[in-house]
Amino acid sequence: MNKLQIIGLSGTNGSGKDTVGKLLAKRHNYLFISVTDLLREEARKRGVAVERENLRQISAEWRRQSGLGVLVDKAVAEYKKASDNYAGVVMASLRNPGEADRVHKLGGTMVWVDADPYIRYERVQANAASRGRAGEDQKTFEQFMAEQEAEMHQSGDEATLNIAGVKERSDIFLDNDGADLDKFQKTVEDALGL
Repeated sequence: MNKLQIIGLSGTNGSGKDTVGKLLAKRHNYLFISVTDLLREEARKRGVAVERENLRQISAEWRRQSGLGVLVDKAVAEYKKASDNYAGVVMASLRNPGEADRVHKLGGTMVWVDADPYIRYERVQANAASRGRAGEDQKTFEQFMAEQEAEMHQSGDEATLNIAGVKERSDIFLDNDGADLDKFQKTVEDALGL
């Protein structure tokens, strides 16, 4: 696979990872898969609350059972079912270094998206209802930052979240502090050579 058939997205909460994925889907015919949505779906199947802690536990369980790159493998499997219809697959939000390693092993590119914490918090609060996450995302700034810290560094075995480890393995770094979506789209396309 060429380098841009598989793109993994990671970054801080509210930084714009889904925005990048949707941009690539709309303007460049990529299949966009939110691995977090896969985890939400599993939480619902299990009858547990769709909360970050439960999603972290499910993802760690899956990694222990099926390997650290299991979420990438699930996304790529979906892409392979319909690859004739798409230019590639872009997946967000990768949160374990094994996922970044899997993207690279498959010949893909890892993209890190970040923005100022206050800007990210305001985005999450403003978009919670429209994203169907009103209960999940309604938090104080302190809770928002505490969740980020809990996900940033490995807190258990290698199957737990370690977003800082993913950042260390990223190939492209995007800053999304601005409010101009067109400008950000151009930044993304330029960075990816699209």
